[in-house]
Amino acid sequence: MKAAYIKEEHEILRESLRKFLEKEAYPYFNEWEQDGLIPRSFWKKMGDLGCLCPWLDEEYGGFGADFGYSVVINEELEKVGTGLIGIGLHNDIVVPYLEQYGTAEQKKRWLPKCASGEIITAIAMTEPGAGSDLAGIKTSALRDGKDYIVNGEKTFITNGIQADLVLVVCKTDPKADPAHKGVSLLVVEKNTLGFTKGKKLNKIGLHSQDTAELIFEDARVPTDNLIGKEGEGFYYLMKNLQQERLIVAIGGIAASERMLKITTQYVKERKAFGKSIASFQNTQFKLAELETEVEIGRTFLDRVVDSHIKGEDVVKEVSMAKWWITDLTKKVAAECMHLHGGYGYMEEYEIARRYRDAPVSAIYAGSNEIMKQIIAKKMGLQ
Repeated sequence: MKAAYIKEEHEILRESLRKFLEKEAYPYFNEWEQDGLIPRSFWKKMGDLGCLCPWLDEEYGGFGADFGYSVVINEELEKVGTGLIGIGLHNDIVVPYLEQYGTAEQKKRWLPKCASGEIITAIAMTEPGAGSDLAGIKTSALRDGKDYIVNGEKTFITNGIQADLVLVVCKTDPKADPAHKGVSLLVVEKNTLGFTKGKKLNKIGLHSQDTAELIFEDARVPTDNLIGKEGEGFYYLMKNLQQERLIVAIGGIAASERMLKITTQYVKERKAFGKSIASFQNTQFKLAELETEVEIGRTFLDRVVDSHIKGEDVVKEVSMAKWWITDLTKKVAAECMHLHGGYGYMEEYEIARRYRDAPVSAIYAGSNEIMKQIIAKKMGLQ
């Protein structure tokens, strides 16, 4: 069933984007996986197509699109490969902070280039010693006249190598009690003195997605680069993490649907004992079970997205969707690779890449254990 929030205009965009990706992404994706980067030229082409931050107002280069357009864009990019998640992170996770909490000057300065692909963004939350516990970060930004002096390290930063702007979660008041009241958001530009990008991290999967360590050593950042108010960063993060986790769930269901599609096609073509392995009862049962679970996940996700578009508080439901769907994605990947037999372990088959890419979705944007804690809290169990 088609989701209620998907209208004719969304499908027109989907068809246009699909044709674009068939020409500009699918033929080159394996090369990007080997290179470890999505080329900036592709970002520019996405901007020219109107698929970077389309929800922005026209004055900033968007067309005031609703979140349904973001769903379509993320789904179609996921069908190419999970390594394209950096675009979704830019579109629907980082830039919304600039738009919602930025000053008029900041928005005029940065947003048009975010929409055109001239600026690539990243958000730096995780540190070597702090992941899901954002209040426990150590990176500091202390005032010195008209600047902040930033010191600390961040790791596992998506788009870290190519980012022109990094939204850094830092402590402007390291002595605040409780600690989360000292957290602020600061934009650090790539050429900032004292800011260096470490090595590109060598990951099990998501090879085409550049992920890096970031180092700040007395980096001098103008106070004009503060996003929103000092000490309010934690609250901004808590509000916007709902959409971030929803983006992860959307990617997870799209990946699951893609894996089922290629596996169903494969088992119909693959022969064993004189007939297609699709004719074996075990194959039929396995795929029927996965198809059912993915359809259940899709139905629930569409309901949650619809509520999100209406501006409802669906933190509990988003947390449910994020953990359940990403766990399902891992299950689908394992079962589908197994149904490919030995060929499923060969890099030339897409399912091998999907199998490598799936597990991290249960970790980033808040681990699935954190999602369950949030649900429990909403149930009144904490």
